[in-house]
Amino acid sequence: MKLPGQEEFDVSSAYENVPTRELDSGPGSGPSPDGSSDTDNRELGVSKDPLLFIQLNELLGWPRALEWRETGRWVMFEEKLEVGAGRWSAPHVPTLALPSLQKLRSLLAEGLVLLDCLAQSLLELVEQVTRVESLSPKLRGQLQSLLLQRPQHLIQTTSTRPCWGSARPREASHDEEAPLKEQCQNPLRQKLPPGAEAGAVLAGELGFLAQPLGAFVRLQDPVVLGPLIEVPLPSRFFCLFLGPPTLGRSYHEMGRAMAILLSDPQFQWSARRASNLHDLLAALDAFLEEVTVLPPGRWDPTSRISPPKCLPSQHKRLPSQMREVKGPSAWLGTPAEDRHGHVPHAPSPELRRTGRLFGGLVQDVRRKASWYPSDFLDALHPQCFSAVLYIYLATITNAITFGGLLGEATDGAQGVLESFLGTAVAGAAFCLMAGQPLTILSSTGPVLVFERLLFSFSKDYSLDYLPFRLWVGIWVATFCLALVATEASVLVRYFTRFTEEGFCALISLIFIYDAVSKMLSLTRAYPIQRPGSPAYGCFCQYPDPGGNESQWIRTKPKDRDDIDLGLVNASLLPPPECAQRGGRPRGPGCHTVPDIAFFSLLLFLTSFLFAMALKHVKTSRFFPSVMRKVLSDFSSVLAILLGCGLDAFLGLATPKLMVPREFKPTLPGRGWLVSPFGANPWWLSVAAALPALLLSILIFMDQQITAVILNRTEYRLRKGAGFHLDLFCVAMLMLLTSVLGLPWYVSATVISLAHMDSLRRESRACAPGDSPSFLGIREQRLTGLVVFILTGISIFLAPVLKFIPMPVLYGIFLYMGVAAISSIQFTKRVQLLVMPAKHQPDLLLLRHVPLSRVHLFTAIQLACLGLLWIVKSTPAAIIFPIMLLGLVGVRKALEWVFSPQELLWLDELMPEERSIPEKGLEPEYSFSGSNSEDSELMYQPKALEVNISVN
Repeated sequence: MKLPGQEEFDVSSAYENVPTRELDSGPGSGPSPDGSSDTDNRELGVSKDPLLFIQLNELLGWPRALEWRETGRWVMFEEKLEVGAGRWSAPHVPTLALPSLQKLRSLLAEGLVLLDCLAQSLLELVEQVTRVESLSPKLRGQLQSLLLQRPQHLIQTTSTRPCWGSARPREASHDEEAPLKEQCQNPLRQKLPPGAEAGAVLAGELGFLAQPLGAFVRLQDPVVLGPLIEVPLPSRFFCLFLGPPTLGRSYHEMGRAMAILLSDPQFQWSARRASNLHDLLAALDAFLEEVTVLPPGRWDPTSRISPPKCLPSQHKRLPSQMREVKGPSAWLGTPAEDRHGHVPHAPSPELRRTGRLFGGLVQDVRRKASWYPSDFLDALHPQCFSAVLYIYLATITNAITFGGLLGEATDGAQGVLESFLGTAVAGAAFCLMAGQPLTILSSTGPVLVFERLLFSFSKDYSLDYLPFRLWVGIWVATFCLALVATEASVLVRYFTRFTEEGFCALISLIFIYDAVSKMLSLTRAYPIQRPGSPAYGCFCQYPDPGGNESQWIRTKPKDRDDIDLGLVNASLLPPPECAQRGGRPRGPGCHTVPDIAFFSLLLFLTSFLFAMALKHVKTSRFFPSVMRKVLSDFSSVLAILLGCGLDAFLGLATPKLMVPREFKPTLPGRGWLVSPFGANPWWLSVAAALPALLLSILIFMDQQITAVILNRTEYRLRKGAGFHLDLFCVAMLMLLTSVLGLPWYVSATVISLAHMDSLRRESRACAPGDSPSFLGIREQRLTGLVVFILTGISIFLAPVLKFIPMPVLYGIFLYMGVAAISSIQFTKRVQLLVMPAKHQPDLLLLRHVPLSRVHLFTAIQLACLGLLWIVKSTPAAIIFPIMLLGLVGVRKALEWVFSPQELLWLDELMPEERSIPEKGLEPEYSFSGSNSEDSELMYQPKALEVNISVN
């Protein structure tokens, strides 16, 4: 990687007697498949500067055998050498004593500072560093020989035991290559991104020195300094701190202080651009101004502070020169970006009016056309295979569940076969043409409620349901096309977090409710037998010679003719023996296996808990990182396989996945094309516009709220959204499914979020102690397309799919609902209602909004959610679309209850509020407070883990 104004260094000349191919063969030399980068520098806007690996070599053994030994290393956090254990410590936040920084500053002020040094090897560098007047020629020779001595490195490889580099002189060139081979095998290279540089800090005590010797060197061109660094990286900085023996370990602490300074992004930025000693000392003074002091006696200096899960924003510490280079807008961002992780203040290009009919649609098509080839090429990754399996099983489960519910709601006018066919056709077409192909189309709870109401109306007034439904679909498609033509999708700017969370919570609760209710329905199909219950008991009836049935028979043992047992109650006989003796088992308990209900519940909980546990393995301390990622990506698939294995092992007749075996409509006597009128009068085609208007509102809200959630900035989508194009596709598919008599489909919020979560991209090369950074979503069309193609051919996969127990799929349904609802801020605020103040997390919004106001906002959301649920579950569900639209009105009315400052923290500002700055609001979100404000691990929306985790 080039630095500004510098030429790229020649790696082959940097290494002495080392072939270039040996350098390039390391596992970390190439670019990461995931496009990893230094996330901390990217956040600070200094991504042009490569990541810096700092190593501390300490001089030990005085006055006997002197040797250099690596005792510490830094990338973002500190790792100390634990000599007795022969290993590196866990990464931790470094701590320093103030005197070490003060001594370091004095030594730098009096020592040697070389900026843009032209040395091309370690020998040339040592010669320039030791060229000071205070050293005699003899001391200079001794010091040069000592500095050219190889240091000992602890290189922990996976295939061998920890190996130490030997402390031998540099004279023999054939001895140089052995440590370099060990360096190239260092697993630490995999953690460092391409283009990383190194900084070497040497410190120690020397008895033959009469006064301290300090040197700070910045090389103009980074040079690989042989075996000096444990990883063969080109070195940019070289620091030396030597002096006579003193009490304590002052030079060791000064070396640590220098290494910690170089690991700080702000000091490093200044050190790379310093033109003289004054600039360097000014950067050190700026670092001292930001230091936090821990009082002695109130903490244990030997304890190690674990790295935080989330690093605070660093823009307040930026040097003024950085602000001048990048400009203030590049650092301050917007208040909502720092608080909520997204940028609502600047409307995206997709939500700007063009003022032309279908102008937004044309722009969406032009925008997405350039990405179309990559939408298929980007799917060539093993992660997409996991996503296909996961979403396929979720999709067919959803198709079977809603197909069964639709069959009950329409008295067989539509069923599971129509659900499978419609899901496959509509979903595949949407993935090929839509603006956001990550969206999964499916039947949803609100649309199912409307279908039930429409069928009830047709039945009450003796109307032919499917022709009436056809005209409703035609009108809905017409209204949606009108919305596309007038660019009505730009109104989604008014869908703030309040509206999105209410809708997402409702859909998640529908998933949870359906999963639990379906599971409980199995206890009615397979009742638990208790003595005295109606389902208890089985009687064996025998006909007497006259034809009358009797429960009493005279029995004799098979091998004894002389013993008469008399009359025996035949009801004591089990059903198989009853049938063998010529009787007839009668009673509700004769054909019931009491273990099925309990075992189904066991499978239900096992699949749910196992999927949840495996999803969180990624952030656990067990197993290598690659295995954790695989287990997390395939969590749902492994949970389903575990459930199927348990079911097959015990062999109980649990209810299995039922797939249609014949390709024909569920309703006997009808073809695949719906007649326009049937037995209905002609004027009904015009009257259908009224229910179609309500359904159009529902489709628009359901589709666009899901689209807004999926296209949020925190998902880092590169290819943009397509609100107008998506709505156009949904309108065309509404027309197609209405003509074929198939269910209606819109974006499914929960499954779509699960789809995006299964395609999360994370960096592989991350600093020790730093968690992998979220890079975005693997945006492509192939996973959804393959899922819906598999859904279509599932009709012919009945011999395989019939082994999947339904309780297992219900458990996956529950997992998706719980994962979705737990990822929204609304859930966190609901938990605050029942949490004592001393146990509440240190959320940033609690620092700026009184707790009572937070509870009031949450209570209003709960009331709206409860009202939506009640309306959905009652005959008043016909006004459900209007109630969804009313969420936007409720949010607008909250401006009379809450101040803009409170809404800024609790939700988002409406477009009108964003353009009118409130007095006293600017200082709040300009981040002029203390550092502790930014250290809070506040809520950030993420892709689900569905931990969006973002998980």
